Amino acid sequence: MATLLAEAARSLGFGSRIVSGYLYDGDMNRVGSAGTGSTHAWTEIYIPGAGWITFDPTNQSVGGHNLIPVAVARDIRQVMPVSGSYAGSPSSAVGLTVEVNVSALG
Repeated sequence: MATLLAEAARSLGFGSRIVSGYLYDGDMNRVGSAGTGSTHAWTEIYIPGAGWITFDPTNQSVGGHNLIPVAVARDIRQVMPVSGSYAGSPSSAVGLTVEVNVSALG
């Protein structure tokens, strides 16, 4: 969804970039989320006079109050948080867990 939105914005003459990071969903009420700590991607579109505005098409939201950015680039392939391959038995237990702790500064 983020890539589609970025390309649509570019076709209209706006600058756009893809951001990847983590989703903080403490209330567990986001539409497209897999829960707090899940890896996530969203789009930032440059609006003249306003700057870079965050759009999360997966969760149908504007603004990044619940998004924790890690990488920014023009193309989604440049901001993948995890990439690689696995060669082995399909029955092997392979897992990945992510934990994100959000705390207030001060």
